[in-house]
Amino acid sequence: MASSMYLEDGGHDPRLASILMVEDVLKKKHEFASKSALQRALPKTMQTRTFNRILNYLEKSNKILFTKDRAVIWIFSSDPKLRKVWKKSIPL
Repeated sequence: MASSMYLEDGGHDPRLASILMVEDVLKKKHEFASKSALQRALPKTMQTRTFNRILNYLEKSNKILFTKDRAVIWIFSSDPKLRKVWKKSIPL
């Protein structure tokens, strides 16, 4: 039986500290021209596979988006007023 920390493809789930590190860098600058530019801006190095897993998670949780030019943009807002408006909005 495999540990819950490891995924079926042999990889592992990124640590919370790694996810928060990427989020913090994105929150401060909001936009990077590419994934590699974002990875270079991180205060610590991390494996590309782990970095890509974090970006996939952030995209699926609607915190970032990738433009057609593959730029990475932080779109998540923690502003309570904006969240209230969003909850009252009508989905398209």
